[in-house]
Amino acid sequence: MTGLIAFREIVLKVHSRCDLACDHCYVYEHADQSWRARPKVISPEVISRTASRLAEHARDHALPSVTVILHGGEPLLAGTARLRLVCEEFSRALSGIAALDLRIHTNGLQLSTRYLDLFAEFGVRVGISLDGDRAANDRHRRFADGRTSHPLVLAAVALLRSAPYRHLYQGLLCTVDVANDPVAVLDALVELDPPRVDFLLPHATWETPPARPDDAPDAYARWLLRIFDHWERLGRPVPVRLFESLLSTLRGGPSLTESLGLAPTDLVVVETDGSLEQVDSLKSAFEGAAATGFNVFDHAFDQVAAHPGVRARQLGLAGVSDSCRRCPVVRSCGGGLYTHRYRERNGFDNPSVYCTDLRELVDGVEGRTAHRETAPQLSDPAELARSQEELTRILLARLNADLAGDPDWAHAWELVAAVERTGGAGADALDAVLDHPFTRTWVLAALDAAREGRTGGAEAARRLTALAAAAVLRGGLDLPAEVAYRDGEVYLPTLGLLRLGEPGTRGRASLRVTEDGYVVRDGRSEHRFGPAAGDARWQPVRTWSPGPDAAPVALEDLDPYRNCFPRPPRLRLGAGETEEWRGRLDRAWALLHKAVPGFARTAAAGLTTLTPLAGGPRAGGWGEAGRSGPGALGVPYAAGVRETALALLTGRRRTRLRALTEVTDLYALDGQWQHPSPWRSRPVPVSRLLADVHERVAVEAYRRATAGHEPGGSDRIHEALDRLSAAAELTVTGKRLVAELRYELKAVDA
Repeated sequence: MTGLIAFREIVLKVHSRCDLACDHCYVYEHADQSWRARPKVISPEVISRTASRLAEHARDHALPSVTVILHGGEPLLAGTARLRLVCEEFSRALSGIAALDLRIHTNGLQLSTRYLDLFAEFGVRVGISLDGDRAANDRHRRFADGRTSHPLVLAAVALLRSAPYRHLYQGLLCTVDVANDPVAVLDALVELDPPRVDFLLPHATWETPPARPDDAPDAYARWLLRIFDHWERLGRPVPVRLFESLLSTLRGGPSLTESLGLAPTDLVVVETDGSLEQVDSLKSAFEGAAATGFNVFDHAFDQVAAHPGVRARQLGLAGVSDSCRRCPVVRSCGGGLYTHRYRERNGFDNPSVYCTDLRELVDGVEGRTAHRETAPQLSDPAELARSQEELTRILLARLNADLAGDPDWAHAWELVAAVERTGGAGADALDAVLDHPFTRTWVLAALDAAREGRTGGAEAARRLTALAAAAVLRGGLDLPAEVAYRDGEVYLPTLGLLRLGEPGTRGRASLRVTEDGYVVRDGRSEHRFGPAAGDARWQPVRTWSPGPDAAPVALEDLDPYRNCFPRPPRLRLGAGETEEWRGRLDRAWALLHKAVPGFARTAAAGLTTLTPLAGGPRAGGWGEAGRSGPGALGVPYAAGVRETALALLTGRRRTRLRALTEVTDLYALDGQWQHPSPWRSRPVPVSRLLADVHERVAVEAYRRATAGHEPGGSDRIHEALDRLSAAAELTVTGKRLVAELRYELKAVDA
C-alpha cells in the first residue's frame, strides 16, 4: 500500500488488570470497558505473532529502529517468565532487521531486583507513574481499599536509581490535577532525579469535560505555567517533555509528544488477546472508539495503518478542525490530543476540550522565553556576519570530507592549513578570502559536483590553491604559493585575474610577495604583477566606495563564480564603462541617503561586492540576490540612477533575508500552509509572503520619498503583516522580524 505512515512504536498490553484503583484511569474508569472481556495475561501465541508482524513491518518499510512499550493494566503483574518471553521473542524477531528499543510503563509497586535484572539483560527502560508528593499522589493513585501507594512507589524509584539499574531509569509520568500544589509537585519529582518528566492532562472530552474547581477555562494552563516558572527558577533541572516540545515548535522544530503538534501518529496498540487498536486514550471517548476490527493473527500492520481512524491522525494540518487551522498556535498545540476533541454530535472535528488552556499555555511559554529564544542574528549584524562566516567554513569542511582522498585536493588543503597556522596577518588574510561571497558559490557548486560524481578533486583544488595563494599575497607571507591555471589564466579571489599564457593553455605557476608587489614564476620566466606593476597581463578587481566613511566595495566582473544570479553577468567592463557605472552608483547612493537614510545605512552594512548584470532593470527595479555569501549583490549595469537606487535597496533587503534564513529558523516548512497575498493571484507559502513584505516596506518608503507613492501600497503591506502575524508556522524569531517590519512601516506611515 502506498502513502502509509509506518508504525515505529508498539504498545503491547501484557496484562489487562491492575493492582491499584486510580480513579482517573482511562482503562477502567472511562467509557470503553472492553478490558473486562480480555484475557488477563498475554499468551505466548500473541507474543510470537506480534513479534513476527512487527519484524515484517520493519523489513517492508526499512525501519532503522522500532520501540515496543510494555503496558497494561499493570505490566509487572504478567510476571518475570512472561516478560522474559516477550523480550526474547521480540529480540529474536528483530535481529538483523531493526534496532529494538524496549520500554515498560509501570506504577512500580511490584518492581524488584528480579524484574530489574531481567530488564538490564535486555535493555528495557522503565518509566514510572507518580503524580508528585504524597498529597498529590494519594488524590488518585490509591489501592482499592483507599490505602496510599506513595511509599511503595518511592521505594521502587529508589531501587531503579541505585547503581546497578540507574541506566534503565527512563523517567516519571505525572497526571495533572489542578487541585494539587504545582510547586510541591515539581519539587517532589525533581527530588527523584528523573531523566525526564512527562506531565499529562487528564483524559477528557466535550461529553465528559475535565474537572475545573474554579470553573476557569484556563485552569490547567495556569497550573502548568506555575510549573514552568518554577522549572525556570530552578534552572530547568530535569527535561520536561511538554515544555521542551513547546520550545521546539516555537523555534520551528518538531513536536516531541503525541499530545501536542501536528506530527502524524506512528503508534499501534496490541491488546492481550492480539486485537490491534488505535491509540489507547481513545477509550475515554466512547465504547469501541479505539477498535479497528483487526488482530495480529489475521492482519498485517499495514492494514491497521490504512484504517480511517488511524489515517485521520496522520493528516497534519488537514486533520484538525477549521477553527484550529486558522489559529496561530496550531503548530505548537496541534489541536490537542485527538481524544480530547471528541463530541458526540460531530466526532473529533472539534478543538480540544482543553483549547483555551492550550492557547494560554503556548502563549505563556512564548511570552516568557521569546527574548531568549529569538536568534541574535536578527538584531545584531555582527552576529549575523559571524554566523555566515561559520557557515562557509562548515561547508568547506564538508567539501574537504568529500574530497579528502583526492591527492590534488589534499595538497591544496595543506596549503590553506599552512596559511592558517601562521596566525596574525595570514589568518586575517585567509578570513578575507574565505569571506569573499563567491567562495560560498564555489563551495556549493563543488559540493554538488562531488556528490553527483561529476568531477574529482582536481577542479575544486584549482580554486582552493587560488584561495590559498590570494591569502599568501594579501598577508605578505613568506610561504610557497603555487597555482594551477587553465585557458592561460588564474583568478586570485579578492585580488584579480592573472594571464599566464594563451587561451587553451594549462600549467602551474608559483607566486611570491616582494616589497613593492607580487612576482609570478611560470617555467623559466618570471615577472612582477600587482597594483604598481603596470603589467597588462594583470587585471585587478576594481572597487567603489559608497561613502567617505564606508569600506570599499568590490566591483566584481572577473570572478568566474559570479555567474550565480538569475540573469547573466556582464563581461569585464572597460575603463570608461567602469567610471560611468561608478558615477551612477554614486548618484544612486546619494538618492537613497536623501530619500530613506535609515534604509540606506542598513543596506550599506555588510555590502562587499557588486556585480554588473547584463540587460536593463526588470519591472520594479529589483536587485538580484544570488547563490553566494551575503555580501554580494547583482545590479543591472544599464539601469538608470533611480532604478539603480531601487535595485541597491531591494537587493540588499533580499540578501539580508536570505542570510537570516540560512543561519536561523524564521518559519517551519513542515506543513501545507498557504496564505493569500495582496500582490499575487494565488495563495503563497509564508516564506514568499514574508519576502514580499520585507522588500515592499523599504520600497514603500522609497516611493513615498521620491514622489512615486503607489496608491494603496501601505494598506496591502498592513494586510500582509496581519496575515503573517496569524501564521502558525512562524518561529519566535520570525514573529520578532514581523514586529520589526510593523515598526518600519509605522515610521513610513507617520
